[in-house]
Amino acid sequence: MPTPARSRRTQEERTATTRLALLDATIECLIEHGYHGTTTTRVVERAGVSRGAQVHHFPTKNDLVVAAVQHLAVRRADEFMERSLGTLQRSDDWFGDTLDLVWEIHQGSLFEASMELWVASRTDPELREHVAEFERVVTGSIIELATALFGDRVDDPRFRGDVYLVLETIRGLRMLQFVHPATAERTQERWERSKARLRLLAER
Repeated sequence: MPTPARSRRTQEERTATTRLALLDATIECLIEHGYHGTTTTRVVERAGVSRGAQVHHFPTKNDLVVAAVQHLAVRRADEFMERSLGTLQRSDDWFGDTLDLVWEIHQGSLFEASMELWVASRTDPELREHVAEFERVVTGSIIELATALFGDRVDDPRFRGDVYLVLETIRGLRMLQFVHPATAERTQERWERSKARLRLLAER
């Protein structure tokens, strides 16, 4: 009896390893080649798995790229929750530190890969449906973080509107970096200016 049980666990481990390799390879391809340059052939080569394994787990390219970005988003949100929640709750400037946390979440590979999907979805209705669902998941994760910090205040429509305003401001500022690249110092200046404005709006 122990042998079949061990075989099942081994198969589950192999499945999880294959999926993770595909997801990580997809993110790398999105960042390096963009959405249109990310092909399933490139992904399976980078992941070191067979084409059949890719089709088994993710039948289409859209299934694969959306799952990869969503996987990264949820993983990063979980990491930030675990690492930062206690610190924010003890902070003397919880509002400013929370804004900095959301800003940090939008740095690096997650946002860059997400941007590739946003742009491509404009002319791809099928992808747009996937991206809309993905965005609901990401926004839901941020709302969960806000709920953990602020409790029932998140149910207030005005407060929730402020949360969305923060997201829209940060995403707009990050998109600006693609058009007008800046030094780390200049980028930080832009963020500090935006953060000050958000603080003023929240205090009204």
